[in-house]
Amino acid sequence: MQIYATELMGAETYDALGHFVGRVREFFIEPADQPNRVSHFLLSRGRFQPLLARYNQVGAVAPGTLRLNCSERELALYTPNEAWLAVRKDLLDQQIIDTQGRKVVRVNDVDLTEQKTNGNVELRLTQVDVGLPGAVRRLLQGVVGPGLIRKLQNPLPQRTIRWEFVNLIEPDPLRRVKLRITHEKLEDLHPADLAEMMEELSAAERQGIIASLDEETAAAVLAELDERLTSQIVEKLDPEKAADILEEMAPDAAADVLADLPKETSEELLEEMPGHEASEVRGLMAFDESTAGGMMNTEFVFVGETSARDEVLQWMRTQELNVDQLDTIVLLDTDAKFSGTVSVARLLLADPEQRMSELKTEPLLGVPGDADERDVFELFDKYNLRMLTVTNREGRPIGTITVDDVVSRLVKR
Repeated sequence: MQIYATELMGAETYDALGHFVGRVREFFIEPADQPNRVSHFLLSRGRFQPLLARYNQVGAVAPGTLRLNCSERELALYTPNEAWLAVRKDLLDQQIIDTQGRKVVRVNDVDLTEQKTNGNVELRLTQVDVGLPGAVRRLLQGVVGPGLIRKLQNPLPQRTIRWEFVNLIEPDPLRRVKLRITHEKLEDLHPADLAEMMEELSAAERQGIIASLDEETAAAVLAELDERLTSQIVEKLDPEKAADILEEMAPDAAADVLADLPKETSEELLEEMPGHEASEVRGLMAFDESTAGGMMNTEFVFVGETSARDEVLQWMRTQELNVDQLDTIVLLDTDAKFSGTVSVARLLLADPEQRMSELKTEPLLGVPGDADERDVFELFDKYNLRMLTVTNREGRPIGTITVDDVVSRLVKR
């Protein structure tokens, strides 16, 4: 039989002798033991101290009624436990993340299923109700009987989420550990989807989620978030954690984040970062935001123009490259100056012994670091570019601007 959480709240409870014990005020799940079993029922007794019934002390359950298989004397006095998930307090009316539907929803009710074991009845949480039926049950709870409420809800469209697809939002890191709440499911989502969902949450909830994600995922999500929210989150993070996340970001993205923080905070985070990464980011922060240098990323692939195609491929296989961003390779002449680019598609189709200089794209296009962003936009538009090389005064490449950098900048304007 299926029963709803709202039908248990306030339920009259009787012991094995039929004596009235109290009313159900709350019930709990103990995630460390069983992730979906109702482990304890909190029984209110007016001015007396509340009692606690364990899952193996329940003999029968029905809407509005709970019957125990033991006497009242065998019940324990209630003492709070932060390692328990309270269904009424922690679930009903709370926002949760539906990891399958990739959205934030509010819980209206919880569906429970009976499971008979060794002469007692266990309740298992199977799904949460985020639709109209759950809202109707909440609205009419205590006003009309459970039977009539069930009749009224039957024609209404169902909207439920299976418990295994629910990710709880718990800002308190200590309680999150006690409840064994992990964000592994969130780490499987696309960063853009997770960022969009996080924008619907409170500041404390956003902070809690970012703090519990691994650094790589957190970096990808922050890169997708609104700049204002990103600054707020990073500023409140532990400096060591914030620096670890910034290390995982592309240098240009990290520079953008630090540029929006108070100078004292950004300096503290730069001090926490390894010397090489900090130096790269400082170099980018020296450029005006509206210039090519302010848009570029210093992580790019470059090889000598005299290298053979097969030689380059063999070398690339030994490197840790971001394949999602790998579209074009920058060429250097014998003086280490910028001499052209080769698309990865052209590289793959070339003969093994062909030199990179034979594959480069014409005309030779590059911009100095202080070039105005409008010049960059015009070049991308005129030549349908996917990547543009940025050079220093000596003509050596110092970074690249990709088409997604251009799109992001245009969207912000």
